[in-house]
Amino acid sequence: MANMSPNNLQQQLVDIDAAKARLDALRIENNPALIHALDIEYTFESNRIEGNTLTLRETGLVIDKGLTVGGKSMREHLEAINHYEAVLFLRELVQAKTSLTESLVKQLHGLILRGIDRENAGRYRSLPVLIAGSRHVPPQPWQVPMLMEECFRFYEEQQIQLHPVQLAAEMHERIVTIHPFIDGNGRTSRLVMNLILLQHGYPIANIPGDTESRLAYYAALETANIEGNKEPFILLIGSVVLAAARRLLELTDGGTV
Repeated sequence: MANMSPNNLQQQLVDIDAAKARLDALRIENNPALIHALDIEYTFESNRIEGNTLTLRETGLVIDKGLTVGGKSMREHLEAINHYEAVLFLRELVQAKTSLTESLVKQLHGLILRGIDRENAGRYRSLPVLIAGSRHVPPQPWQVPMLMEECFRFYEEQQIQLHPVQLAAEMHERIVTIHPFIDGNGRTSRLVMNLILLQHGYPIANIPGDTESRLAYYAALETANIEGNKEPFILLIGSVVLAAARRLLELTDGGTV
């Protein structure tokens, strides 16, 4: 993550758009089996970031076969099912050309915590919170509605100005920094990010959940929160989008960019 100059960001966006142009010609949406496998992979990685211990294979079996995996909690099973349903919902929203709104964020959160926390699913938190291992202290609960309104004012103002990858990363960072929910903030903010990416024809940014990747992700968020420097985080998200696009090109015989 060194040498994070604006030139690097602009070059990264050029590379992403070159890969996207190649992907657009391949019409990957016509390959439902590939999309299904990628959506399960995204569910696995996003949950793994938050500590879910289901393997990729187990995640697929829970989603596709409805199997119960021995030694794994009911919550972990529900997290897999709920997240996958939320990803399907994203794809439906894209098909219907539905706009991203604040109420939609609550809907996505409601899906994430469905059957897990009925009292808090889809509702902003009423309690102060601390994030384990982070120096960032999220705002007080009474500030959350106002800050979320501000977040969506930013979205409305910038959705035409910013490159979609920058916009997606910004909304991810802003929502997770506000930490509007008692639980499920990471998954929800990543879903919002990926809705924006999908709406603009980019592949899902699937941040890996292995220890090294997770630490790099949290470090970039911490830099944004504590130092006010968002560039490392935007570059990290861009690198994940670019990696996803290049992988899709390889998988569909489109070559590499």
